Amino acid sequence: MDRKHRFNFETQVIHEGYDAERFKGSLAPPIFQTSTFTFDTAQQGEKRFSGEEEGYIYSRLGNPTVKMLEERMAALEKGEAALAFGSGMAAVSAVLFALTKTGDHILCSQGVYGCTFGLLEMMEEKFQISHDFSAMESKQQLLDEIKPETVCIYVETPINPTMKLVDLKMVAEAAKEKGIPVVVDNTFCSPYLQNPIELGCDIVIHSATKYIGGHGDVVAGLVIGSKEFLDKVSITTQKDIGGIISPFDAWLLLRGLKTLAVRIDRHCDNAERLASYLLAHPKVEKVYFPGDSNNADFEIAQKQMRRPGGMISFTLKGDKETAQEFMNRLNLIKIAVSLGDAETLIQHPATMTHAVVPKETREKMGIEDTLLRLSVGLESVEDIRDDLSQALEGV
Repeated sequence: MDRKHRFNFETQVIHEGYDAERFKGSLAPPIFQTSTFTFDTAQQGEKRFSGEEEGYIYSRLGNPTVKMLEERMAALEKGEAALAFGSGMAAVSAVLFALTKTGDHILCSQGVYGCTFGLLEMMEEKFQISHDFSAMESKQQLLDEIKPETVCIYVETPINPTMKLVDLKMVAEAAKEKGIPVVVDNTFCSPYLQNPIELGCDIVIHSATKYIGGHGDVVAGLVIGSKEFLDKVSITTQKDIGGIISPFDAWLLLRGLKTLAVRIDRHCDNAERLASYLLAHPKVEKVYFPGDSNNADFEIAQKQMRRPGGMISFTLKGDKETAQEFMNRLNLIKIAVSLGDAETLIQHPATMTHAVVPKETREKMGIEDTLLRLSVGLESVEDIRDDLSQALEGV
């Protein structure tokens, strides 16, 4: 597709990166389910391995179906290039390994996904790459917390699972003063709701398992950024560690992307109505939702998110057992740790996604024993609300 003619988002998710004329008029992108590619001559093989000639060699190093996905995601996130991985954590680890060496330091948002926390702990234990968590509430605070050995700032916003927001433009300004990149996990928003690169950040990561795929049938990760940086990742941590995506999984993501805009709008519509319901319920203690005008981060949401998203976290009055009893009483809503699926899902972060985080650290992150994370699905909002209502009545 001619990059000079930039279509709107809803068109790009369907067409970007694919030209049917190149593939015998096939409306759906073909799946190049091959491990390797043949060369016309020995000399051609030599040129491709040396980089003198472009072309495919081996699917760990590049694949046409995967390339279509990468081109589409680069356009959607306003980046120069993208790389696809076999999981969100393969993407996170490839980026952090590419940016760091022994003795370096990473400054992180106050909360991160449990497995990201585990990776950071492993990097510190094995490779002496340290990290600190920051509330990131002001530019001056960030400037004071950035050390001489800090090589990047890693941000989740909204933060999983507390839904706390970080002002990305402010973080980017502080990072640029220090000459270090900002890495943003944009999984909760998808490129439809938030574009960190347009706000001055450098690298965007997605667990494509979530909203990008949208149907709970694929595990994958994506990284978007400058071509220079991603070329470096491609020939080092992606190639040598090998956390690549399969052609079929890339095809599933291309298919899922076609409905991203309409799906996210429905997720948001449902979440807005359910957040209002939970805010008014007497058995709900607190609700964390970026679209709540009383939320402490509401102004940040208005500034950098197009809509509040489909994720809600809330605490119940009671204790851990109260929260678990409530979950067990649900019928339509499924207990599962993923998000962004057509089905509405609920999980208990303290004992599930963030169980690896020590209790004291969890509490500093705001992850209480009564905190629940709700991924609002695409079902009838009345049916979701009724299921929440009957479960709340029983606790």
